[in-house]
Amino acid sequence: MKINEIVVISGKGGTGKTTLTSSIIPYMDSLVIADCDVDAPDLDILLEPTLNSKSDFHGLKKAFINEELCNHCGLCEAVCKFSIKFCEGCGACTIVCPENAIEMVDSITGHLLNSTCTFGNIFHGKLIPGEEASGKLVSKIRKEAKSFAKKNNLKNILIDGSPGIACNVISSIMGVSKAIIVVEPTVSGIHDLKRVYQLISKYPILPIIVINKFDLSLEKTKEIETYAKENSIDIGLKIPFNKKIVEAIVKKEIPSIAQREFFENIGFFNFIETLKN
Repeated sequence: MKINEIVVISGKGGTGKTTLTSSIIPYMDSLVIADCDVDAPDLDILLEPTLNSKSDFHGLKKAFINEELCNHCGLCEAVCKFSIKFCEGCGACTIVCPENAIEMVDSITGHLLNSTCTFGNIFHGKLIPGEEASGKLVSKIRKEAKSFAKKNNLKNILIDGSPGIACNVISSIMGVSKAIIVVEPTVSGIHDLKRVYQLISKYPILPIIVINKFDLSLEKTKEIETYAKENSIDIGLKIPFNKKIVEAIVKKEIPSIAQREFFENIGFFNFIETLKN
């Protein structure tokens, strides 16, 4: 059975990516959820899942100095671009050390979580603040989610992706069927849309644009629509600004449930059907 993997992404944080993801979740059947925004995960705030398991994630190796062998020559510090204290795992220090006093050892950079919520299983992770290798953690989350989907004959995986275009975003989109790009009608929003589309256009992924708060600037919304037409990208949804959506989030309510009539009026449930196919 082919699994329908859908990722929700944006050019930057704060565009409404997770709000949209949470709103889609209740209406997708046969679903596994993956929160791949590991640098700032917040989908669990709305879903309030019950934790099933938690495991350490070793994202990279870091330098460990054996003080019994070290002669404090300083060669390791001289070659290190970050200082040994803030090791990035390059291993240069192990090459120059004359006493072989430095070893690269596995380092815990985050945690992989498996939880259950009202709408199914959610695989998510949290990178320890300041740590690197978020792309590797995202890949691990997606691997676990896909394995669970195959094992349980579930046909849909919905991914709350990372914002931007860095390695964690590439890990979020690789191999997916559809990518929903959430954009706001601003100068920076259009700039970010173009960057994200340039990235996903390199892969066999169906792009879908969702314009959030489209009525804040009809002029910029028109620019987005023109860009979409020029690049043959479907605009799946246009969401007007609604203060009640913000109020629902503050109350930790899923917007599409709390404001169902509003979502019906904007064609949200027709949009959901297109995602299932």
